[in-house]
Amino acid sequence: MRADLPRITVGQGPPLVVLLFTPQAANPTGLARWSAMRMLKPFTERFTVHLLNRPPGLAPDTTMAELAAVYAGGFDGPARVLGVSTGGSVAQQLAADRPDLVERLVLAGTAGRLGPIGKRTQRAYVDRARQGRRPSPALAELVTPSPLARRLLSGLLWLSDGSADHSDAATMLNAEDGFDLLGRLADIKAPTLLIHGENDVVYPLELARRTAEGIPGARLIVYPGKSHSATFTDRRFALDALTFLT
Repeated sequence: MRADLPRITVGQGPPLVVLLFTPQAANPTGLARWSAMRMLKPFTERFTVHLLNRPPGLAPDTTMAELAAVYAGGFDGPARVLGVSTGGSVAQQLAADRPDLVERLVLAGTAGRLGPIGKRTQRAYVDRARQGRRPSPALAELVTPSPLARRLLSGLLWLSDGSADHSDAATMLNAEDGFDLLGRLADIKAPTLLIHGENDVVYPLELARRTAEGIPGARLIVYPGKSHSATFTDRRFALDALTFLT
């Protein structure tokens, strides 16, 4: 196990490795930690949950395959894996490259590659971060289709960025910018469940369907009317994932 990987471990039972995106290459704090723990609390009643994160200072041109290899160093052995959003991209790469580590796989709000809107907004985030500008306003398009609401949200996101360094976040999103596993989905051997929102604009439902069809034996659950972020807060999410994982 790599000692330099940030990790939060909670719960009791067999191991469940959780992969998700956080702006900082560190254990989440404050509101981000509260939100992550709220989502994961139901899982801690059945599993020892290991929330893994990337180490700081990865090379800016790190690929998704290289990123997955880094995360593989955080495994003590085979485990069930829950990959959420960008963390789901890492989980797919990991499951394809290291099938010996993944016993069962739940992919939530993700697909074998980004959709056009997700790719455009994340690319803008990366470019802004590398220009020294506050990057999060680029993500407003993922939250609301309303031009007025986007302008208001962009301002709030600009304020929330503060003076933080976003270079590590840019490295991870840049890796996802080049990620496309649609041609290798058959390499994923673990039993797999995809949970997806019908109105997800980051990874459109059509791409989620293609991903489920490409992974042997995979199952897809669609939440009607749900957006990307609403998929993870839906009351059915934990139950559906736990039913599959156990």
